[in-house]
Amino acid sequence: MKSLKVVFFGTPEFAKTSLEAIHQSQHQIVGVVTVADKASGRGQRIHESPVKTFAVKNNLTVFQPEKLRNPEFLDQVKSLNADVFVVVAFRMMPKVLFEMPEFGTFNLHASLLPDYRGAAPINYAVINGETKTGATTFFINEKIDEGNILLQEEIEILPDENAGELHDRLMQMGAKLVVKTLDGLAENAIREKPQPMVEHPKNAFKIFKNDTKINWNRNSETIHNFIRGMSPYPCAFTILTIGNEKKSLKIYSGKFEISNPQKSPGTLEIDKNHFKIFTKDGFYEPQELQLEGKKRMNVKDFLNGFRNFDNISMAEN
Repeated sequence: MKSLKVVFFGTPEFAKTSLEAIHQSQHQIVGVVTVADKASGRGQRIHESPVKTFAVKNNLTVFQPEKLRNPEFLDQVKSLNADVFVVVAFRMMPKVLFEMPEFGTFNLHASLLPDYRGAAPINYAVINGETKTGATTFFINEKIDEGNILLQEEIEILPDENAGELHDRLMQMGAKLVVKTLDGLAENAIREKPQPMVEHPKNAFKIFKNDTKINWNRNSETIHNFIRGMSPYPCAFTILTIGNEKKSLKIYSGKFEISNPQKSPGTLEIDKNHFKIFTKDGFYEPQELQLEGKKRMNVKDFLNGFRNFDNISMAEN
């Protein structure tokens, strides 16, 4: 099998796993492009992306351009004479860059395209109660996630699986799909195909803080899917009133029951043994949560932290 020369573009752990898989294959990584190092935390320590950490450890050439249109950067990448560019969890690329290699530039996306184009495909697949999703490799063009499909594989979403757990399974599956795509391109064994035309494809827009607030007026299963689709990051939240203070409560997991609601949606029923939040068609019981200013804990430890449950209520809904 022909060995392709690859330039890899990516940043987070999801991308690093694909980079590692390529590195272990017969294909040759001639360059790695990732974000610039960033200062974060109390001490403003400099942090590298997982992709850079792996690349440096394995003596791979790393580029960290501020702008992808920078002429010097473009000349450097062009001089590598790569056969193909592979993109996993990276930013938009200009045409002058993605058209550079002979075999083109392909991206790994964590959904069954054309559904769930956008920044958060894993989260929205769980939020929407899907029972299956998958990974797709496709050639990049000037539109977001709309290029011709190369390969696609399906995976089942387990009933109580959260977005983080699904992310980790798709990360491993996607890495294998990337290598399979490289192998297919090297052997001229893949025939790209346009994405199916769908009148109303399901979207996966970027998630902002306001998008993570729980609406208790919805039905129990919808709330359950929303919470697991936001877990562990960015995490769904609600607002409690404790005494005279309003505090954010993140909910990572829980269970629900459908029944004739005894109280209006958003009403709490809480004591040392139970924590119920009523919904449109039953109630939800948080199992793992984090009160503002506290550490993440199970519901039993959370309830043990209170002496007076009468001063705890839902602030708003």
